[in-house]
Amino acid sequence: MGSAPASRDVTSYGMGLAAPLALFFLVFFVAPLLQLLWLSLHNDTAALHWGLGQYLHFLTDPFSLSVLGSTLLLGAEVTAVCLVLGFPIACLYQRVGPKLQTIIILIVLLPLLTSVVVRTFAWIVILGRQGIINATLQSLGMIDTPIKLLYTQFGVVIALAQVQMPLMTLPLITALGRIDPNLDDASCSLGAGSWRTFFRVVLPLSLPGVIAGCTLTYAAAITAFITQSLIGGGQMLFMPMYLYQQASTLQNWPFASAISIIFLLAVLAVGSVFTTLGRLSRGYGGAS
Repeated sequence: MGSAPASRDVTSYGMGLAAPLALFFLVFFVAPLLQLLWLSLHNDTAALHWGLGQYLHFLTDPFSLSVLGSTLLLGAEVTAVCLVLGFPIACLYQRVGPKLQTIIILIVLLPLLTSVVVRTFAWIVILGRQGIINATLQSLGMIDTPIKLLYTQFGVVIALAQVQMPLMTLPLITALGRIDPNLDDASCSLGAGSWRTFFRVVLPLSLPGVIAGCTLTYAAAITAFITQSLIGGGQMLFMPMYLYQQASTLQNWPFASAISIIFLLAVLAVGSVFTTLGRLSRGYGGAS
């Protein structure tokens, strides 16, 4: 009988299998990004004179900085709303039976199966002057005239929170599912109340899920061009629409490219903060 063939080293498959993905990444991500960077380093719209004028224009323009600040603030508000509303849903998922878990996960996933455009137009109907909210409040006699909900910061935050909610809830469900349920009983048996058990046991152990959910939600919220544009209308300006106006309407591609690079760096800076917090939370997650 011949000897059994020697098993092949798994590391020998790596580079060859990764080549198509690496090529796709280089062609459709790295190359356009380098082209944006090249274009942003020109001072004129014809891209003939090199310089940092576009970056200086953005960084010294109070209007541009206010748009960047309002966009980053919008992402923080949406992330906070998703976290406050998503955490109870994730906790409820862990405490109910399999049938109710199926219903909850179906409710969480359903928005992902629906187009963002459809969901955004649904919010226009809900938040409009003759929408469901205003009609209900008027029928109850709580208001005399319709409240302006559409084309407001409040409307944009609520609509974005609903659109991005699955990105927060799913990591939280995964993180809470890894926590040993006996820890709750142990904490209570040692005299800790429900809230103290939550803040001293459940919340620290779920931090990896919280960080992952916040990162995904924040990145998706600040780049949600359709929802920001339709719900915000022309009365609020955020970075995606600002970039679109400069590129498509004004044909100022060098300045639009500089806006893209600055926006990318700002998002990376926020992402680095979340990543740092995630690394610090690994000790808590590993304890589960």
